[in-house]
Amino acid sequence: MPLAPTFALRRSRAARRAAGPLRDFYAVPAPAPGTPASELGLLAIDAETTGLDPGSDAILSLGYLRVDGPNIVLGGATHRILDAGVAVGQSAVFHGITDDALAAGEDLSSVMAGVLQALAGRALLAHFAYIERRFLSRLCERLYGAPLIVPAVCTLVLHDKLVNRGFDDEAHADELRLWNARARYRLPRYPAHDALVDALACAELYQAQVAELGATRPQTLKTLSTR
Repeated sequence: MPLAPTFALRRSRAARRAAGPLRDFYAVPAPAPGTPASELGLLAIDAETTGLDPGSDAILSLGYLRVDGPNIVLGGATHRILDAGVAVGQSAVFHGITDDALAAGEDLSSVMAGVLQALAGRALLAHFAYIERRFLSRLCERLYGAPLIVPAVCTLVLHDKLVNRGFDDEAHADELRLWNARARYRLPRYPAHDALVDALACAELYQAQVAELGATRPQTLKTLSTR
């Protein structure tokens, strides 16, 4: 079986195909795997969506803010509601975004241009980053002709690593939720399902996790990142 392409190769291939803001994003090098956590730049991001399938569901809102090493940067924190061109349906029960709010939302391409500018040169940080990365990559393919290849740090994966210490010690799915993971560090409980609030909550959880992991081993992007 052939080996999967390396991150650098996948990023290089995507960069050759990318147009517009995604091309500009790829012009800025990604952080090196050996970058210490104390020097690592990330963009904590959360997406509220109509579902979990980027092939059939849509992003309704995005919240994001920068994390610079040990610092959460509130200046420039951003929350955007998108004109996704869909009805929210039953998903409104979770995120509270109405069809009227979406109708007044911002254009997809302008929102994505802002996200890519903020993400350039950084790693993506999210709780269950698999979802955010897939949705954003799908949008990039649609708007700019290439996928989004970006290093990612997932606080859900880090939490699973911290609580699953040995044999027969697996966490239940509910234990891995953002708010339950935060309870491990006695972090405050915020109102859920607001994209910017969730991004901030993820950033705070990340800082606590890095402090715990760093007590036994120096942390770098390589030790923190998820595939």
